Amino acid sequence: MILLLLVIFLVFVSVKAVYSIIWVPWRIQRFFRKQGVDGPSYRPFYGNIAEIMKMTKEAQSKSIPFTHDIVHRVSPDYYLWSVKYGKTFLCWFGLKPRLALADPDMIKEGLPGLTGDKWAAHRRIATPAFHMEEVKAWVPEMVGSVTKMLENWEYKRGERDEFEMEIYKEFHDLSAEILSKTVFGSSFEEGKRIFELQEQQVSLTMQALQNVYIPGFRFLPTEMNKLRWRLEKETRDSIRTIIERNSKTTGNLKNLISLLMSGSSVMKELGPGLDIEEVIDECKTFYFAGKETTANAVTWAVLLLARHPEWQSKAREEVFQVCKDNELPTADKLHEFKIVTMILKETLRLYNPVSRLLRRTLKNVKVGHLNIPAGTEFYVALADVHHEIEIWGPDANEFNPSRFGEPRKHLGSYFPFGLGSKNCIGRNLALVEAKIILAMIIKQFSFVVSPSYVHAPMMSLTLQPQYGAHILVRRITSN
Repeated sequence: MILLLLVIFLVFVSVKAVYSIIWVPWRIQRFFRKQGVDGPSYRPFYGNIAEIMKMTKEAQSKSIPFTHDIVHRVSPDYYLWSVKYGKTFLCWFGLKPRLALADPDMIKEGLPGLTGDKWAAHRRIATPAFHMEEVKAWVPEMVGSVTKMLENWEYKRGERDEFEMEIYKEFHDLSAEILSKTVFGSSFEEGKRIFELQEQQVSLTMQALQNVYIPGFRFLPTEMNKLRWRLEKETRDSIRTIIERNSKTTGNLKNLISLLMSGSSVMKELGPGLDIEEVIDECKTFYFAGKETTANAVTWAVLLLARHPEWQSKAREEVFQVCKDNELPTADKLHEFKIVTMILKETLRLYNPVSRLLRRTLKNVKVGHLNIPAGTEFYVALADVHHEIEIWGPDANEFNPSRFGEPRKHLGSYFPFGLGSKNCIGRNLALVEAKIILAMIIKQFSFVVSPSYVHAPMMSLTLQPQYGAHILVRRITSN
Protein backbone atom coordinates (compact mmCIF):
# COMPACT_ATOMS: atom_id res chain seq x y z
CA MET A 1 0.00 0.00 0.00
CA ILE A 2 2.81 2.41 0.93
CA LEU A 3 4.66 1.56 -2.28
CA LEU A 4 1.50 2.16 -4.30
CA LEU A 5 0.93 5.54 -2.65
CA LEU A 6 4.54 6.47 -3.35
CA VAL A 7 4.18 5.54 -7.01
CA ILE A 8 0.94 7.54 -7.27
CA PHE A 9 2.64 10.53 -5.64
CA LEU A 10 5.63 10.36 -7.99
CA VAL A 11 3.35 10.08 -11.02
CA PHE A 12 1.34 13.08 -9.79
CA VAL A 13 4.50 15.16 -9.27
CA SER A 14 5.85 14.16 -12.69
CA VAL A 15 2.61 15.02 -14.47
CA LYS A 16 2.39 18.36 -12.66
CA ALA A 17 6.02 19.13 -13.54
CA VAL A 18 5.46 18.33 -17.22
CA TYR A 19 2.30 20.44 -17.18
CA SER A 20 4.02 23.47 -15.56
CA ILE A 21 7.42 23.24 -17.23
CA ILE A 22 6.44 22.05 -20.73
CA TRP A 23 2.74 22.34 -21.52
CA VAL A 24 1.87 25.77 -20.02
CA PRO A 25 4.85 27.66 -21.53
CA TRP A 26 4.30 25.98 -24.91
CA ARG A 27 0.63 26.96 -24.82
CA ILE A 28 1.41 30.59 -23.86
CA GLN A 29 4.09 30.92 -26.53
CA ARG A 30 1.72 29.50 -29.14
CA PHE A 31 -1.05 31.85 -27.94
CA PHE A 32 1.13 34.91 -28.50
CA ARG A 33 2.51 33.73 -31.83
CA LYS A 34 -1.04 33.41 -33.13
CA GLN A 35 -1.38 37.13 -32.35
CA GLY A 36 1.80 37.92 -34.29
CA VAL A 37 4.11 38.20 -31.26
CA ASP A 38 7.34 36.25 -31.66
CA GLY A 39 10.46 36.04 -29.51
CA PRO A 40 13.32 33.78 -28.41
CA SER A 41 12.20 30.20 -27.96
CA TYR A 42 11.34 28.99 -24.48
CA ARG A 43 13.85 26.56 -23.00
CA PRO A 44 12.39 24.13 -20.47
CA PHE A 45 12.86 25.17 -16.88
CA TYR A 46 15.39 27.99 -17.49
CA GLY A 47 13.60 30.08 -20.10
CA ASN A 48 16.01 32.64 -21.61
CA ILE A 49 17.98 33.42 -18.44
CA ALA A 50 21.26 31.98 -19.74
CA GLU A 51 20.98 34.05 -22.95
CA ILE A 52 20.23 37.22 -20.97
CA MET A 53 23.21 36.67 -18.69
CA LYS A 54 25.50 36.04 -21.68
CA MET A 55 24.39 39.23 -23.44
CA THR A 56 24.74 41.27 -20.24
CA LYS A 57 28.22 39.94 -19.54
CA GLU A 58 29.31 40.70 -23.09
CA ALA A 59 27.89 44.24 -22.95
CA GLN A 60 29.66 45.00 -19.67
CA SER A 61 33.01 43.64 -20.87
CA LYS A 62 33.94 46.83 -22.71
CA SER A 63 33.44 50.55 -22.23
CA ILE A 64 31.89 52.89 -24.81
CA PRO A 65 32.63 56.45 -26.01
CA PHE A 66 31.10 59.19 -23.85
CA THR A 67 27.97 59.49 -25.94
CA HIS A 68 24.44 58.97 -24.66
CA ASP A 69 23.49 56.13 -27.00
CA ILE A 70 23.50 53.55 -24.21
CA VAL A 71 20.56 51.18 -24.76
CA HIS A 72 22.76 48.49 -26.29
CA ARG A 73 24.87 48.45 -23.10
CA VAL A 74 22.29 48.82 -20.34
CA SER A 75 19.55 46.67 -21.94
CA PRO A 76 21.40 44.37 -24.35
CA ASP A 77 18.70 41.69 -24.25
CA TYR A 78 15.96 44.09 -25.31
CA TYR A 79 18.23 45.84 -27.83
CA LEU A 80 19.23 42.64 -29.64
CA TRP A 81 15.88 40.87 -29.48
CA SER A 82 13.93 43.95 -30.58
CA VAL A 83 16.09 44.14 -33.71
CA LYS A 84 15.30 40.50 -34.46
CA TYR A 85 11.66 40.20 -33.34
CA GLY A 86 10.32 43.76 -33.29
CA LYS A 87 9.58 46.21 -30.49
CA THR A 88 6.95 43.92 -28.95
CA PHE A 89 8.11 40.37 -28.28
CA LEU A 90 7.80 37.53 -25.76
CA CYS A 91 10.74 36.23 -23.74
CA TRP A 92 11.03 34.00 -20.68
CA PHE A 93 12.58 34.57 -17.26
CA GLY A 94 12.61 31.00 -16.06
CA LEU A 95 8.98 29.89 -16.20
CA LYS A 96 7.68 33.46 -16.28
CA PRO A 97 6.52 34.84 -19.65
CA ARG A 98 7.61 38.46 -20.22
CA LEU A 99 5.96 40.60 -22.86
CA ALA A 100 8.33 43.37 -23.91
CA LEU A 101 6.65 46.70 -24.70
CA ALA A 102 8.09 49.92 -26.15
CA ASP A 103 5.04 51.40 -27.88
CA PRO A 104 3.89 54.55 -25.98
CA ASP A 105 0.20 53.90 -26.68
CA MET A 106 0.37 50.34 -25.36
CA ILE A 107 2.39 51.48 -22.34
CA LYS A 108 -0.11 54.22 -21.57
CA GLU A 109 -2.99 51.74 -21.84
CA GLY A 110 -1.43 48.77 -20.09
CA LEU A 111 0.79 50.08 -17.32
CA PRO A 112 -1.26 52.42 -15.10
CA GLY A 113 -4.02 50.04 -14.05
CA LEU A 114 -1.97 47.10 -12.76
CA THR A 115 -2.52 47.15 -8.99
CA GLY A 116 -3.35 44.80 -6.16
CA ASP A 117 -5.46 45.24 -3.03
CA LYS A 118 -2.54 44.82 -0.63
CA TRP A 119 -0.34 47.21 -2.60
CA ALA A 120 -3.15 49.79 -2.70
CA ALA A 121 -3.56 49.64 1.10
CA HIS A 122 0.16 50.13 1.70
CA ARG A 123 0.29 52.96 -0.81
CA ARG A 124 -2.67 54.75 0.78
CA ILE A 125 -0.95 54.74 4.17
CA ALA A 126 2.54 55.76 3.00
CA THR A 127 1.57 58.50 0.51
CA PRO A 128 1.05 61.36 3.04
CA ALA A 129 4.72 61.16 4.07
CA PHE A 130 5.76 62.32 0.59
CA HIS A 131 3.30 65.12 -0.08
CA MET A 132 5.17 68.16 -1.34
CA GLU A 133 4.48 70.18 1.81
CA GLU A 134 6.01 67.44 3.96
CA VAL A 135 9.03 67.21 1.66
CA LYS A 136 9.53 70.98 1.74
CA ALA A 137 9.67 70.84 5.54
CA TRP A 138 12.80 68.69 5.17
CA VAL A 139 14.64 71.22 2.99
CA PRO A 140 16.70 72.79 5.84
CA GLU A 141 18.02 69.35 6.82
CA MET A 142 18.89 68.59 3.18
CA VAL A 143 20.74 71.91 2.88
CA GLY A 144 22.62 71.17 6.09
CA SER A 145 23.79 67.79 4.82
CA VAL A 146 24.90 69.20 1.46
CA THR A 147 26.73 72.04 3.23
CA LYS A 148 28.64 69.50 5.29
CA MET A 149 29.61 67.56 2.14
CA LEU A 150 30.85 70.70 0.38
CA GLU A 151 32.89 71.70 3.43
CA ASN A 152 34.54 68.30 3.16
CA TRP A 153 35.25 68.97 -0.52
CA GLU A 154 36.93 72.24 0.49
CA TYR A 155 39.06 70.36 3.00
CA LYS A 156 40.11 67.86 0.33
CA ARG A 157 40.92 70.68 -2.06
CA GLY A 158 43.39 72.28 0.33
CA GLU A 159 45.52 74.81 -1.50
CA ARG A 160 44.99 73.28 -4.93
CA ASP A 161 43.16 75.13 -7.69
CA GLU A 162 41.81 71.86 -9.09
CA PHE A 163 41.34 68.41 -7.63
CA GLU A 164 39.78 65.09 -8.67
CA MET A 165 36.64 63.68 -7.08
CA GLU A 166 34.92 60.32 -7.43
CA ILE A 167 31.36 61.54 -6.97
CA TYR A 168 29.38 58.28 -7.18
CA LYS A 169 30.24 57.25 -3.62
CA GLU A 170 30.03 60.86 -2.40
CA PHE A 171 26.44 61.19 -3.53
CA HIS A 172 25.45 57.80 -2.17
CA ASP A 173 26.77 58.74 1.27
CA LEU A 174 25.00 62.10 1.04
CA SER A 175 21.68 60.59 -0.04
CA ALA A 176 21.94 58.00 2.73
CA GLU A 177 22.40 60.72 5.33
CA ILE A 178 19.51 62.82 4.03
CA LEU A 179 17.18 59.83 3.84
CA SER A 180 18.07 58.68 7.34
CA LYS A 181 17.42 62.11 8.87
CA THR A 182 14.29 63.08 6.97
CA VAL A 183 12.25 60.05 6.03
CA PHE A 184 13.22 57.75 8.89
CA GLY A 185 14.03 60.19 11.68
CA SER A 186 17.23 58.31 12.56
CA SER A 187 20.90 59.16 12.78
CA PHE A 188 23.18 58.76 9.80
CA GLU A 189 25.15 56.05 11.60
CA GLU A 190 21.99 53.96 12.09
CA GLY A 191 21.00 54.43 8.48
CA LYS A 192 24.54 53.84 7.23
CA ARG A 193 24.60 50.34 8.69
CA ILE A 194 21.31 49.46 7.01
CA PHE A 195 22.59 50.75 3.67
CA GLU A 196 25.78 48.70 4.05
CA LEU A 197 23.74 45.57 4.76
CA GLN A 198 21.53 46.21 1.74
CA GLU A 199 24.53 46.75 -0.53
CA GLN A 200 25.86 43.35 0.52
CA GLN A 201 22.45 41.83 -0.20
CA VAL A 202 22.40 43.45 -3.65
CA SER A 203 25.81 41.94 -4.37
CA LEU A 204 24.53 38.48 -3.42
CA THR A 205 21.40 39.01 -5.52
CA MET A 206 23.45 39.93 -8.58
CA GLN A 207 25.62 36.84 -8.09
CA ALA A 208 22.50 34.69 -7.86
CA LEU A 209 21.07 36.21 -11.06
CA GLN A 210 24.19 35.14 -12.94
CA ASN A 211 23.40 31.52 -12.18
CA VAL A 212 20.54 29.38 -13.43
CA TYR A 213 17.69 29.43 -10.93
CA ILE A 214 16.82 26.08 -9.34
CA PRO A 215 13.47 26.04 -7.49
CA GLY A 216 13.92 25.51 -3.77
CA PHE A 217 17.68 26.07 -3.86
CA ARG A 218 17.39 29.31 -1.85
CA PHE A 219 16.06 27.31 1.12
CA LEU A 220 19.12 25.05 1.34
CA PRO A 221 21.71 25.92 4.05
CA THR A 222 24.54 26.77 1.63
CA GLU A 223 27.20 29.26 2.69
CA MET A 224 25.76 31.95 0.45
CA ASN A 225 22.22 31.33 1.68
CA LYS A 226 23.32 31.43 5.32
CA LEU A 227 25.05 34.76 4.66
CA ARG A 228 21.92 36.05 2.93
CA TRP A 229 19.76 35.01 5.90
CA ARG A 230 22.13 36.67 8.37
CA LEU A 231 22.16 39.93 6.41
CA GLU A 232 18.37 39.88 6.14
CA LYS A 233 17.98 39.30 9.88
CA GLU A 234 20.40 42.09 10.81
CA THR A 235 18.70 44.48 8.41
CA ARG A 236 15.26 43.76 9.85
CA ASP A 237 16.55 43.98 13.43
CA SER A 238 18.16 47.36 12.71
CA ILE A 239 14.95 48.75 11.19
CA ARG A 240 12.92 47.29 14.05
CA THR A 241 15.07 49.19 16.55
CA ILE A 242 14.39 52.47 14.74
CA ILE A 243 10.67 51.69 14.57
CA GLU A 244 10.47 50.92 18.28
CA ARG A 245 12.20 54.18 19.15
CA ASN A 246 9.84 56.10 16.85
CA SER A 247 6.81 54.47 18.47
CA LYS A 248 7.84 56.00 21.81
CA THR A 249 7.87 59.50 20.32
CA THR A 250 4.49 61.19 20.44
CA GLY A 251 3.13 64.06 18.36
CA ASN A 252 5.44 63.53 15.39
CA LEU A 253 3.95 62.55 12.04
CA LYS A 254 6.79 64.01 9.97
CA ASN A 255 8.60 60.83 8.99
CA LEU A 256 7.63 57.69 7.13
CA ILE A 257 7.85 55.30 10.08
CA SER A 258 5.59 57.48 12.23
CA LEU A 259 2.98 57.52 9.48
CA LEU A 260 3.14 53.79 8.82
CA MET A 261 2.75 52.97 12.50
CA SER A 262 0.33 55.77 13.39
CA GLY A 263 -2.89 54.93 15.15
CA SER A 264 -4.18 58.50 14.95
CA SER A 265 -7.73 59.29 13.85
CA VAL A 266 -6.37 60.84 10.67
CA MET A 267 -4.65 57.63 9.67
CA LYS A 268 -7.60 55.46 10.71
CA GLU A 269 -9.71 57.27 8.14
CA LEU A 270 -7.25 56.04 5.49
CA GLY A 271 -7.64 52.44 6.54
CA PRO A 272 -6.13 49.95 8.99
CA GLY A 273 -2.47 50.39 9.83
CA LEU A 274 0.32 47.95 9.06
CA ASP A 275 1.83 45.44 11.45
CA ILE A 276 5.49 45.81 12.31
CA GLU A 277 6.71 43.20 9.81
CA GLU A 278 4.87 44.99 7.00
CA VAL A 279 6.37 48.29 8.12
CA ILE A 280 9.84 46.72 8.04
CA ASP A 281 9.19 45.48 4.49
CA GLU A 282 8.13 48.99 3.40
CA CYS A 283 11.16 50.57 5.07
CA LYS A 284 13.54 48.14 3.38
CA THR A 285 12.18 49.20 0.02
CA PHE A 286 12.41 52.92 0.78
CA TYR A 287 15.90 52.64 2.27
CA PHE A 288 17.18 51.11 -0.97
CA ALA A 289 15.09 52.89 -3.59
CA GLY A 290 15.28 56.30 -1.91
CA LYS A 291 19.05 56.33 -1.77
CA GLU A 292 19.70 54.77 -5.16
CA THR A 293 17.30 56.96 -7.15
CA THR A 294 18.61 60.32 -5.99
CA ALA A 295 22.29 59.41 -5.74
CA ASN A 296 22.40 57.91 -9.23
CA ALA A 297 20.38 60.74 -10.80
CA VAL A 298 22.67 63.41 -9.33
CA THR A 299 25.78 61.44 -10.33
CA TRP A 300 24.68 61.32 -13.98
CA ALA A 301 23.53 64.96 -13.89
CA VAL A 302 26.95 66.15 -12.70
CA LEU A 303 28.72 63.98 -15.29
CA LEU A 304 26.48 65.39 -18.02
CA LEU A 305 27.17 68.98 -16.92
CA ALA A 306 30.88 68.19 -16.78
CA ARG A 307 30.58 66.91 -20.35
CA HIS A 308 28.42 69.87 -21.49
CA PRO A 309 29.89 73.05 -19.93
CA GLU A 310 27.46 75.34 -21.79
CA TRP A 311 24.57 73.94 -19.75
CA GLN A 312 26.64 74.07 -16.59
CA SER A 313 27.12 77.81 -17.19
CA LYS A 314 23.39 78.33 -17.83
CA ALA A 315 22.48 76.51 -14.64
CA ARG A 316 25.07 78.43 -12.60
CA GLU A 317 23.75 81.76 -13.84
CA GLU A 318 20.25 80.74 -12.78
CA VAL A 319 21.41 79.59 -9.34
CA PHE A 320 23.20 82.90 -8.71
CA GLN A 321 20.01 84.76 -9.69
CA VAL A 322 17.83 82.68 -7.36
CA CYS A 323 20.30 82.44 -4.47
CA LYS A 324 21.98 85.85 -4.38
CA ASP A 325 25.15 86.52 -2.40
CA ASN A 326 25.54 83.80 0.23
CA GLU A 327 21.91 82.69 0.25
CA LEU A 328 21.15 78.97 0.43
CA PRO A 329 18.24 77.24 -1.35
CA THR A 330 14.93 77.41 0.50
CA ALA A 331 11.66 75.60 -0.04
CA ASP A 332 9.87 78.67 -1.38
CA LYS A 333 12.51 79.17 -4.10
CA LEU A 334 12.53 75.65 -5.50
CA HIS A 335 10.08 76.55 -8.28
CA GLU A 336 12.52 79.20 -9.56
CA PHE A 337 15.10 76.59 -10.59
CA LYS A 338 13.71 76.23 -14.13
CA ILE A 339 16.96 75.33 -15.90
CA VAL A 340 18.09 73.01 -13.10
CA THR A 341 14.74 71.22 -13.37
CA MET A 342 15.08 70.81 -17.15
CA ILE A 343 18.60 69.42 -16.65
CA LEU A 344 17.33 66.86 -14.14
CA LYS A 345 14.47 65.82 -16.44
CA GLU A 346 16.85 65.34 -19.35
CA THR A 347 19.21 63.38 -17.11
CA LEU A 348 16.36 61.07 -16.11
CA ARG A 349 15.50 60.61 -19.78
CA LEU A 350 19.00 59.64 -20.83
CA TYR A 351 20.21 57.90 -17.65
CA ASN A 352 17.17 56.84 -15.68
CA PRO A 353 17.97 54.79 -12.54
CA VAL A 354 16.06 51.85 -14.04
CA SER A 355 16.18 50.75 -17.67
CA ARG A 356 12.99 48.71 -17.53
CA LEU A 357 9.80 48.37 -15.53
CA LEU A 358 8.25 45.01 -14.67
CA ARG A 359 4.54 44.63 -13.94
CA ARG A 360 2.53 41.41 -13.68
CA THR A 361 -1.06 40.92 -14.79
CA LEU A 362 -3.32 39.45 -12.11
CA LYS A 363 -6.09 38.69 -14.60
CA ASN A 364 -6.63 38.44 -18.35
CA VAL A 365 -6.35 41.89 -19.93
CA LYS A 366 -6.35 43.43 -23.38
CA VAL A 367 -3.70 45.96 -24.36
CA GLY A 368 -3.99 47.47 -27.80
CA HIS A 369 -4.83 44.59 -30.13
CA LEU A 370 -3.25 41.96 -27.86
CA ASN A 371 -4.98 39.64 -25.41
CA ILE A 372 -2.70 39.09 -22.40
CA PRO A 373 -3.25 36.06 -20.13
CA ALA A 374 -3.09 36.38 -16.36
CA GLY A 375 0.39 35.88 -14.91
CA THR A 376 2.19 37.53 -17.82
CA GLU A 377 4.83 40.09 -16.91
CA PHE A 378 5.00 43.35 -18.80
CA TYR A 379 8.63 44.19 -19.58
CA VAL A 380 8.40 47.92 -20.28
CA ALA A 381 11.55 48.97 -22.14
CA LEU A 382 11.95 52.37 -20.49
CA ALA A 383 15.49 53.01 -21.76
CA ASP A 384 14.51 52.26 -25.34
CA VAL A 385 11.44 54.54 -25.19
CA HIS A 386 13.47 57.37 -23.64
CA HIS A 387 16.02 57.13 -26.48
CA GLU A 388 13.62 56.51 -29.36
CA ILE A 389 14.34 58.76 -32.36
CA GLU A 390 10.74 58.48 -33.62
CA ILE A 391 9.56 60.00 -30.32
CA TRP A 392 12.33 62.47 -29.42
CA GLY A 393 13.67 63.38 -32.84
CA PRO A 394 17.10 62.97 -34.46
CA ASP A 395 18.81 64.36 -31.34
CA ALA A 396 17.28 61.64 -29.11
CA ASN A 397 20.73 60.50 -27.98
CA GLU A 398 21.99 64.01 -27.31
CA PHE A 399 21.87 66.03 -24.07
CA ASN A 400 19.35 68.79 -24.74
CA PRO A 401 17.50 69.97 -21.59
CA SER A 402 15.66 72.65 -23.57
CA ARG A 403 13.36 69.93 -24.95
CA PHE A 404 11.66 69.99 -21.53
CA GLY A 405 10.82 73.65 -21.93
CA GLU A 406 8.14 72.47 -24.36
CA PRO A 407 4.84 70.67 -23.60
CA ARG A 408 5.16 66.98 -22.83
CA LYS A 409 5.02 64.82 -25.95
CA HIS A 410 3.05 61.76 -24.83
CA LEU A 411 2.06 60.20 -21.52
CA GLY A 412 3.68 56.92 -22.50
CA SER A 413 6.93 58.40 -23.86
CA TYR A 414 8.50 59.71 -20.64
CA PHE A 415 8.01 57.98 -17.31
CA PRO A 416 11.20 58.09 -15.18
CA PHE A 417 9.22 57.45 -12.00
CA GLY A 418 6.79 54.94 -13.46
CA LEU A 419 3.32 55.65 -14.76
CA GLY A 420 -0.19 55.94 -13.38
CA SER A 421 -1.13 54.84 -9.87
CA LYS A 422 2.11 52.88 -9.52
CA ASN A 423 4.46 55.78 -10.09
CA CYS A 424 7.27 56.20 -7.57
CA ILE A 425 5.88 57.41 -4.24
CA GLY A 426 9.16 59.17 -3.44
CA ARG A 427 9.16 61.26 -6.62
CA ASN A 428 8.78 64.60 -4.81
CA LEU A 429 11.57 63.77 -2.38
CA ALA A 430 13.96 62.67 -5.13
CA LEU A 431 13.41 65.78 -7.28
CA VAL A 432 13.61 68.28 -4.39
CA GLU A 433 16.73 66.64 -3.01
CA ALA A 434 18.37 66.51 -6.45
CA LYS A 435 17.59 70.19 -7.15
CA ILE A 436 19.15 71.29 -3.87
CA ILE A 437 22.27 69.17 -4.29
CA LEU A 438 22.84 70.27 -7.87
CA ALA A 439 22.18 73.97 -7.16
CA MET A 440 24.54 74.08 -4.18
CA ILE A 441 27.37 72.29 -6.01
CA ILE A 442 27.04 74.48 -9.12
CA LYS A 443 27.15 77.65 -7.04
CA GLN A 444 30.37 76.70 -5.29
CA PHE A 445 32.30 74.61 -7.84
CA SER A 446 32.83 74.20 -11.57
CA PHE A 447 33.83 70.81 -12.96
CA VAL A 448 34.92 68.92 -16.05
CA VAL A 449 35.19 65.22 -16.83
CA SER A 450 38.43 63.73 -15.52
CA PRO A 451 40.78 62.00 -18.00
CA SER A 452 40.52 58.96 -15.70
CA TYR A 453 36.75 58.63 -16.22
CA VAL A 454 35.67 55.55 -18.18
CA HIS A 455 32.19 55.74 -19.66
CA ALA A 456 30.50 52.43 -18.88
CA PRO A 457 26.84 52.81 -17.82
CA MET A 458 25.81 49.51 -16.25
CA MET A 459 22.51 48.12 -15.05
CA SER A 460 22.97 46.41 -11.73
CA LEU A 461 19.69 46.78 -9.87
CA THR A 462 19.97 50.44 -10.87
CA LEU A 463 21.87 52.29 -13.60
CA GLN A 464 25.33 53.18 -12.35
CA PRO A 465 28.82 54.01 -13.70
CA GLN A 466 30.65 50.69 -13.76
CA TYR A 467 34.05 52.19 -12.91
CA GLY A 468 32.96 55.18 -10.85
CA ALA A 469 32.36 58.81 -11.81
CA HIS A 470 35.54 60.90 -11.82
CA ILE A 471 35.49 64.66 -12.35
CA LEU A 472 37.98 67.51 -11.93
CA VAL A 473 36.62 70.16 -9.58
CA ARG A 474 37.59 73.84 -9.34
CA ARG A 475 36.45 76.34 -6.70
CA ILE A 476 34.42 79.31 -7.97
CA THR A 477 35.76 82.52 -6.44
CA SER A 478 33.04 84.91 -7.58
CA ASN A 479 29.84 85.16 -9.63
